[in-house]
Amino acid sequence: MAALILPSDWIKNWDKSGKNEFLQFFQDLAGKPSSQEFVKDLQTALYELCWHVIQGNLKVDVAASLLADVMELRDDMPSILADVFCILDIETGCLEEKHKRDHFTQLVGACLICVPDGMLKERLDPETLESLGLIKQAQQFNQKIVKIKTKLFYKQQKFNLLREENEGYAKLIAELGQDLSGNLTSHLVLENIKSLIGCFNLDPNRVLDIILEVYECRSEHDEFFIPLIKSYMCEHQTLCHMLGFKFKFHQEPNGETPSSLYHIAAALLQHNLIALEDLYVHLLPLDSSIVEEHKRDILEAKQIARKLTMVVVPSEKTEDKEKEKEKEEEKNEKPPDNQKLGLLEALLRIGDWQHAQSIMDQMPAFYATSHKAIAIALCQLLHLIVEPLYRRAAVPKGAKGSLKTPLRSKQAPRPAESFEDLSRDVFTMLCYLGPHLSHDPILFAKIVRLGKSFMKEYQSESRQDTKDKMDSLLSCFLSIADQVLLPSLSLMECNACMSEEIWGFFKLFPYQYRYRLYGQWKNETYGNHPLLVKIKAQTVDRAKYIMKRLTKENVKPSGRQIGKLSHSNPTILFDYILSQIQWYDNLITPVVDSLKYLTSLNYDVLAYCIIEALANPEKEKMKHDDTTISSWLQSLASLCGAVFRKYPIELAGILQYVTNQLKAGKSFDLLILKEVVQKMAGIEITDEMTVEQLEAMTGGEQLKAEGGYFGQIRNTKKSSQRLKDALLDHELALPLCLLMAQQRNGVVFSEGGEKHLKLVGKLYDQCHDTLVQFGGFLASNLSTEDYIKRVPSVDVLCNQFHTPHDAAFFLSRPMYAHQILSKYDELKKSEKGNRQQQKVHKYIAACEQVMAPVHEAVVSLHLPKVWDDLRPQFYATFWSLTMYDLAVPHNAYDREVNKLKMQIKAIDENTEMPLNKKKKEKERCTALQDKLQEEEKKQLEHVQRVLHRLKLEKDNWLLAKSTKNETITKFLQLCIFPRCVFSAIDAVYCARFVELVHQQKTPNFCTLLCYDRVFSDIIYTVASCTENESRRYGRFLCCMLETVTRWHSDRAIYEKECGNYPGFLTIFRASGFDGGNKADQLDYENFRHVVHKWHYKLTKASVHCLETGEYTHIRNILIVLTKILPWYPKVLNLGQALECRVHKICQEEKEKRPDLYALAMGYSGQLKGRKVHMVPENEFHHKEQPVRSATPGTLQNGPGNTGKPAASAAASAGKAEEGAVEDSDKSKDKSQAAQKTASKNSTAANKVSSSNGSSTPNSTKGSKEKEDKEKTTKEKKEKKEKNPGSTPEAKAGGKDKQKEERSKEEKPTDTKEKTPKAEKDKRKDDKKDDKSKIDGKSAEKEWSKEREVSNDSKTKEGSKVEKNAGAGSLKSLVPRSEGVESERAEQKRRKLDTHSSPSHSSAVKDNLNDFKDSASKHHPNHSTVLPKSKEKDDEKKESDKSRDRSKEREKKEDRKDRKRDYSNSEREMSQEAKRRKDENGMSSSKHSKSASPSESPHSNDKDNGKRSKSTSKDKSDLAKPEKTSGGKKESRHDKEKSEKKRDSTGAKEEKKHHKSSEKHR
Repeated sequence: MAALILPSDWIKNWDKSGKNEFLQFFQDLAGKPSSQEFVKDLQTALYELCWHVIQGNLKVDVAASLLADVMELRDDMPSILADVFCILDIETGCLEEKHKRDHFTQLVGACLICVPDGMLKERLDPETLESLGLIKQAQQFNQKIVKIKTKLFYKQQKFNLLREENEGYAKLIAELGQDLSGNLTSHLVLENIKSLIGCFNLDPNRVLDIILEVYECRSEHDEFFIPLIKSYMCEHQTLCHMLGFKFKFHQEPNGETPSSLYHIAAALLQHNLIALEDLYVHLLPLDSSIVEEHKRDILEAKQIARKLTMVVVPSEKTEDKEKEKEKEEEKNEKPPDNQKLGLLEALLRIGDWQHAQSIMDQMPAFYATSHKAIAIALCQLLHLIVEPLYRRAAVPKGAKGSLKTPLRSKQAPRPAESFEDLSRDVFTMLCYLGPHLSHDPILFAKIVRLGKSFMKEYQSESRQDTKDKMDSLLSCFLSIADQVLLPSLSLMECNACMSEEIWGFFKLFPYQYRYRLYGQWKNETYGNHPLLVKIKAQTVDRAKYIMKRLTKENVKPSGRQIGKLSHSNPTILFDYILSQIQWYDNLITPVVDSLKYLTSLNYDVLAYCIIEALANPEKEKMKHDDTTISSWLQSLASLCGAVFRKYPIELAGILQYVTNQLKAGKSFDLLILKEVVQKMAGIEITDEMTVEQLEAMTGGEQLKAEGGYFGQIRNTKKSSQRLKDALLDHELALPLCLLMAQQRNGVVFSEGGEKHLKLVGKLYDQCHDTLVQFGGFLASNLSTEDYIKRVPSVDVLCNQFHTPHDAAFFLSRPMYAHQILSKYDELKKSEKGNRQQQKVHKYIAACEQVMAPVHEAVVSLHLPKVWDDLRPQFYATFWSLTMYDLAVPHNAYDREVNKLKMQIKAIDENTEMPLNKKKKEKERCTALQDKLQEEEKKQLEHVQRVLHRLKLEKDNWLLAKSTKNETITKFLQLCIFPRCVFSAIDAVYCARFVELVHQQKTPNFCTLLCYDRVFSDIIYTVASCTENESRRYGRFLCCMLETVTRWHSDRAIYEKECGNYPGFLTIFRASGFDGGNKADQLDYENFRHVVHKWHYKLTKASVHCLETGEYTHIRNILIVLTKILPWYPKVLNLGQALECRVHKICQEEKEKRPDLYALAMGYSGQLKGRKVHMVPENEFHHKEQPVRSATPGTLQNGPGNTGKPAASAAASAGKAEEGAVEDSDKSKDKSQAAQKTASKNSTAANKVSSSNGSSTPNSTKGSKEKEDKEKTTKEKKEKKEKNPGSTPEAKAGGKDKQKEERSKEEKPTDTKEKTPKAEKDKRKDDKKDDKSKIDGKSAEKEWSKEREVSNDSKTKEGSKVEKNAGAGSLKSLVPRSEGVESERAEQKRRKLDTHSSPSHSSAVKDNLNDFKDSASKHHPNHSTVLPKSKEKDDEKKESDKSRDRSKEREKKEDRKDRKRDYSNSEREMSQEAKRRKDENGMSSSKHSKSASPSESPHSNDKDNGKRSKSTSKDKSDLAKPEKTSGGKKESRHDKEKSEKKRDSTGAKEEKKHHKSSEKHR
């Protein structure tokens, strides 16, 4: 024995305590119930005690006395002890130690008084018995046993058959065959049989056989024969052998066992007259052959399924068919009789469930019930059991039904009276039945109805204890649904009624339970049964057949076929249909139309199948290029929208799926939500709106519906109500909004990772668009109470739920509007006053009440420093208003009303339309017209109220505790930029709001600065936008440009709308606004210069983005440019610069990035169309200004000079042209690095006095020139080092310096303007202009020739390229790599903008200097733009030759440049510095800058090669207006001459300036 029960301590301390403990232990064991476990413990304990005696640890007599005491504890104790002795007898017999054997015999001898002799003789070995003296001789005892056994088992009773008389058997048969309807009982008959046996010497066994034969013939008389056999029979075994012999007789090859024999066997089994185990062995076939047959069936089913899914060649088909025919013929041969199943059926028919169940357990699962007879028998039994409960609880109203007679047998299962009774037998029986319940649709319906009534009872039950009991029943019903109902439905032949019955039951479950059931049904059930395997294959085969033939034309017949197939096997069918849709999206429309013949259950299954297809982990949700969402996902999303809109399918599952995906940080599936909302609620999200649609979207709900969307929204009332109910019932409205808002910002980080930027942008856009769309849906469909109840306040949204501010206000905005209106209505009702003034006051009071908590709430959203400039009231007002509040779209209303009038007119003119229909249509149109007009009136009143409110609020909006620049920065940063990319309407709103703030004459708001900041730095904003955001940003810029262009177009408009407004005040430091001081206002002409500067900045930024080569930069800028096309470009040379760059993009991206190519081509075409509207620069803003001075002093005008014309550099146009040739790098630096203005201003006063009127040429010696050059270079360096604009001290002292500069500058300009020298200068400049044109051409040709001859040092090449860039026209606006210097300049300028200082001088200089710069920069450029007819004629003749030459040159240059292209950045920087030194030395005297987009230089070697190409290619191929390096042939002499001319003009310029600087010194 492995585990010892008795501790060894008891034996050691036997006398003290061991004996008592042992007795106590035995008493405990004996007191326990006599289960097998406790008997085993007793045996072990006794065994251990005896073993201690055998080993000599305990004395025999002590043990014997103890055992004698123990025997009294239980009746069966002697038997247990005898068993122990039996074991020990065998064990000690094998031992070699003789003393142990002796101890054993002594112990048994001592216990003879406890254990009867008979037991010992039964169990001990004969030798042991002999040694104990219980038998005399062991050998004799063995012989005696053999004789007795032979007599018992083998000796036959001898009957003298000759003494039997046939008459006795005849009388016996007559006795048994008599009419049993009277008072005849089995007892009387038995007495007669006994007499017959005695009288005629009949064999009792043969009599029993005859009784069984008669019973078989009269099997309906169970109540007579069973008692007869019971009282007649002596042994069960005899009866069992007889029955077995009868079954054996029918096991012949073609024998058929009669049903009556099965019946009597079943009846005898039910009454326990025979044992099933005894009879089972006599029946055929064997269990092993049944298992083999079952496996064979499964294999066959799988083969059939495989054949159906395989593609078979026609020639093979005929062979296969022949083989199948042969197999079927073999099958048709009668199978051998299955007696086990026959007996099982008989047992079920008489209601003996216990025996039937044990037979079924011997067989494979569902093997027995797969035979129809057995399935039907089991169904009949189930009918009888559930009948009472069904009649009580589940019969539908009006149904009669046929009553079932219950079974008479008392052993049959009891009928179920309550739902608890079902768990006794019914659920078990149903589980054995499985999918074969399909044989009895009536029982199927009964079970389903019982389930339905149970679910109603379960849902209405409120007591917890009862509910707990019912939970187990609920799980049973779910198991039945999974294992029985759904598999049975699969085997039913398209029974739509059963499908609807099941739905009546299933719809009471939550969707989680239902989807679990569908999942099991689809993925597991079909693999468990051979029949279902075949059904699945047939369904797929049929589905393929239908789908191949489905088109738009045959939707109806195909739909009927799909419906028919779906009633039984929806999961398999939909799985196939969805797989097809994922491949072919053109199937979506016909499939959706063809689904109208489905049952409710099928629609629910379809929803599950769609979710499962979406969640398929094996499918990638993005394409292999990782830049776009997979088409299968887009197809499924599209199907979702269409199906959920058209059919009444529950939405909870799909909405919860999207929510769960968002929780997991995946936003791909938002596509589904987007489609569902779009289709069901009719809310489209598209950035491709027309202007008319956008205008309509700013009106009321009716106008939005009529004119705001591409598709007319019709009949979405029911579907949007369904969507709303689903969201509210499952509390998903707010969670979805919050998750989308959080996910939008998380996309870049959580989903970005290794994904392509294009895809990340798409996901971000999808997330954002869906949020806007979903928020719009909630705002328009939820009632005010529902909305307010669900959406928390802004501070909670932002701080607790971490919602981005723009999204938080977007969600809260409808709430504020609702609250203000309801409050306003309350106040109107409380005090009845109809005067307009009273209404406005009430409205303002309502606003204050509603918005006061919001003002407090927003304070926590930003740092306290923010509120130094912007008031929370202003911030909240900006975020809470919409376009609906700011303006009434009268045009849109008129447009829609006119459309309706036209419709009414068309209806009147239509003669074919019936009169009643005409009347209806006219009524509809008139009602709609009235609604629109009423809505317009309502909106007009509302807008007036809002504007009045804003007028009162405006004085407290901007505090301007810091600088105006800082205020504008915060306004743009926290209000405009986040909102202008939120939606298309918000983009328009932002532009209109800025205009409104300007029109309201808001204190401390600088309109000029605001517009300047918007147009000046668009590179960073554009680069950081997604595709849709750039569309919205473009729309915003378009609206801003529209306003600016309106002001620019007409002096009267400008004077009216801007002339006397604080927004156009140029003394930025002034705290108040005194409208009377006209000198501080920006005049019209200067405003035009400023607008030109903005256009230039936009061009510069656009070209920079186009030249980066970055996908996002190029795509975004092209989108933005397309959006702003109505208002930009307006200037011809800027338009040409853009056209050139876009053309280059078209060429470069044609093969590489087709989407960019398409965008560029689209824009290019539109741009060419706009060319007719473009004007030369001098028409855009006046260039011919009175000459004042060409010094940096006037160029870098301080704030005090803004009142004077800003284009003072117009006089130096000729110099600028020439200076650009040699000093374009310097000019670029000046145009870009606005932070150097302060240092220039500090020295301006000195320069002004000397430079005025210094344009006459003076001849000085070369040595002096050299000295002057060196000095000016030094001065330059000092300026850079001491740049006061970059230090706070310099900024602080800016005011004083400005005052001094103003006084110094004004004096000389006033006096010098009167002198005639200025006019002379003007004439000379014009001459120089012409010269510079020729010089530019000759220099360029000279340069290209030199490049061919020898490749000089890189620094020289760089400077030559610069010269060429100056002379050549608009090639490249911004170099690809502007080097370290341009970056530093950009950074400094940004620092200056954001640095808060008491004075705005630095920022003002920055902006206004740029205004002035741009005015001067473009003068020389324009002169080259004008067409030259002579040159054109010559160039046409020579263009072919030059083209050939330039191609050869390009090839050579390419080879050389490839080596140079990969030089490192350090070398480039050193070259840059070196070149600047040289140029500063050579041309420090030049002041006028020509940094128009065309002349910004390429500062690295990489572009040198490009420049050489573009000299010929850009100018001849792209047909630019100024073809400076056309095809003109020039002799070497001409070239030299032109070179000399150029040098002489340069020398003149230098001398002139040195003279002026000498005077100054």
